[in-house]
Amino acid sequence: MSMLKEKLAKIFPAQKEDISKFLKEHGEKEVSKVTLSQAYGGLRGVKGLVCDTSEVPPDKGLIIRGIELKELTEKLPEEILYLLLTGDLPNAVELEDLQAELKAADKVPDYVWATFDAMPADSHPMTMFNTGILVMQRESHFARRYSEGMKKDAYWDATYDDFISLAAKLPELGAGVYRKRFNKGDRIPSNKNLDWAKDYVNMLGLPDPNGNFTTLMRLYLTLHCDHEGGNVSAYTASTVASALSDLYYSLSAGLNGLAGPLHGLANQECLGWVLETMKKFNGAPSKEALAKFTQETLDSGKVVPGYGHAVLRITDPRFDAFLAFGKKYCSDDPVFQTVSNVFDVVPEVLKTVQKIKDPWPNVDAGSGALLYHFGMTEFSYYTVLFSISRALGIGAQAVVARAMGYPITRPKSLPTGAYKKLVGA
Repeated sequence: MSMLKEKLAKIFPAQKEDISKFLKEHGEKEVSKVTLSQAYGGLRGVKGLVCDTSEVPPDKGLIIRGIELKELTEKLPEEILYLLLTGDLPNAVELEDLQAELKAADKVPDYVWATFDAMPADSHPMTMFNTGILVMQRESHFARRYSEGMKKDAYWDATYDDFISLAAKLPELGAGVYRKRFNKGDRIPSNKNLDWAKDYVNMLGLPDPNGNFTTLMRLYLTLHCDHEGGNVSAYTASTVASALSDLYYSLSAGLNGLAGPLHGLANQECLGWVLETMKKFNGAPSKEALAKFTQETLDSGKVVPGYGHAVLRITDPRFDAFLAFGKKYCSDDPVFQTVSNVFDVVPEVLKTVQKIKDPWPNVDAGSGALLYHFGMTEFSYYTVLFSISRALGIGAQAVVARAMGYPITRPKSLPTGAYKKLVGA
């Protein structure tokens, strides 16, 4: 048994007992009120889910297991995986053990590549990536053990095995999608001596002479790992998992949601807007020109991509981390300079629009420009990167939910006519 799984076997029973006592004492207390506007508005702001791995307070942004994101930007994604599951950061020995566990399971089966060969050459990268995950469902430890009569208290153990197996394979799977879909040549084999993110960069095959792209990828895969339980990908995955579908099914389902234009495609839309702006001004525009162009954009009924957030009311700390990276490693890049100038200008313009509650940038406002700087210019691939990172949070949430014995998700719905009667309309 790995050190991480052994630790979880010790801490989960106590956590489950604590939740049981908590519910017994306070289970009937009201924690949220739902208005008709919320019911018809996608349940925005309704407290009705449990996510033990992270939270997103409007005034602070992402907090992972009680630690604010700004304290985690120098950590490896493997350390974040450990933190998501246990609530603690690993020591050196625990990290090495987890990395060895991931390396032992990182081989993508050959039948996945054969499946890609059978797909149309112009298939979307997310279609290929999610298909690869779903095709591997035959590898599920949970599905096999459940069919053998596994006891409920072992559900988390089998889900953990699926999580580690999937997390180990996603960099190779994602890199394989990139090289095949964009005609980059043969797949590059995994290097067992490299950490999770560095090996991903290695398998992508993009130049990284000074290691800065690897530094960016470690940061990127950390920043996108989790964002509480109510976003489309996490909520979809947890709903599917609540039916005791294994992680291959639930992760694929969640990432299909991540592929939507209102969820995971935002970073490429933001970069597209920046490049269009630069084209209009034949290079990085001045702040004065940007302010005028922003107002023209708003006056035409369009939005400025990357600004505003459903939950946050501050600058997204993930954007802050990307901005700091850009200033350190590519401050002379005209695309990044435009992103930086947009940050200085756009919020002040948006503040003049009364209905805009959050004029500040979110994570997508800057990430695409950094990927573009390092040679990843294929916009449609960006969501695959997001998916590899978000799989850490989705997988951790699934393991914890199984350990705590959370039930199937089944909220009540009513037709409009019933709501009219309910409120006396």
